[in-house]
Amino acid sequence: MRRGAALGGTSAALALGLGAALLAAPRPAQAQEPEPAAAESEPPLDGPADAWAAVYDPWEGMNRGIFWFNERVDLYLLEPVARGWDFVAPDPVERALARFFDHLRFPIVFGNQLLQLKPIAAGSDVARFVVNTTVGVAGLFDPAEKIGLVEHDEDFGQTLGYWGVPPGPYFVIPLYGASSVRDATGLAADTFSTVYPWFSPFFVSFAVTGTDVLNDRSRALEQIAQERGSAIDFYAFVRNAHWSNRRAKVRDETEAEAPAETEDDLYYMDDAEEAAE
Repeated sequence: MRRGAALGGTSAALALGLGAALLAAPRPAQAQEPEPAAAESEPPLDGPADAWAAVYDPWEGMNRGIFWFNERVDLYLLEPVARGWDFVAPDPVERALARFFDHLRFPIVFGNQLLQLKPIAAGSDVARFVVNTTVGVAGLFDPAEKIGLVEHDEDFGQTLGYWGVPPGPYFVIPLYGASSVRDATGLAADTFSTVYPWFSPFFVSFAVTGTDVLNDRSRALEQIAQERGSAIDFYAFVRNAHWSNRRAKVRDETEAEAPAETEDDLYYMDDAEEAAE
């Protein structure tokens, strides 16, 4: 899911509620079933090589409506503010802030590494956190990478996938973006695992999350604009790219192993730094 909850941590509670509602909702008559080769009558599962071959999108009509709403919010509110931020904030400042917010995700990453039985990676991230907290000035800089302590990205949605929980239907969360039933549950769990909201007033945590979202959005301005302009069906492009991205993350595929079409979701909250660099 992404380094920091897009458009506010409160979206996680909404995601969890939507996930529960969608699990109980009847399948609409016009639902598109997955190809028989990929699945029979059930959502695709993690594990087999072709498990993610077809995006499972039985609520496409509803999803397209939410996607349209999210696009209007982005086009008329978030993007103009992000362009203003990009104008006044130098690139080094934006990169430093991105590293700082990634640094705050250490408890989430570390906890999910333990849940996925990855002690070596967990130990590496502990050392990375210590180095970047001290020498890296609270994560604004990344000296740990220069000594071989690479960054990892784990979330509870990936942990569920690691243990064989299927992604379930694809759906779009209002004011958040592309997700699935499994990842919405993971988003809620990761948000509750975020440390600073428990020790700061609401307006402080809201401002921190808002700054994170705004900074990430400003760093992906050109890439999102190009893909909006080139995609024939932007909804399908975002859906398929998100599905491919989550498949690669659950399988811990490297950049070389991941499919060529792998991208992040619409707002690029997961890999905005990599996309910009």
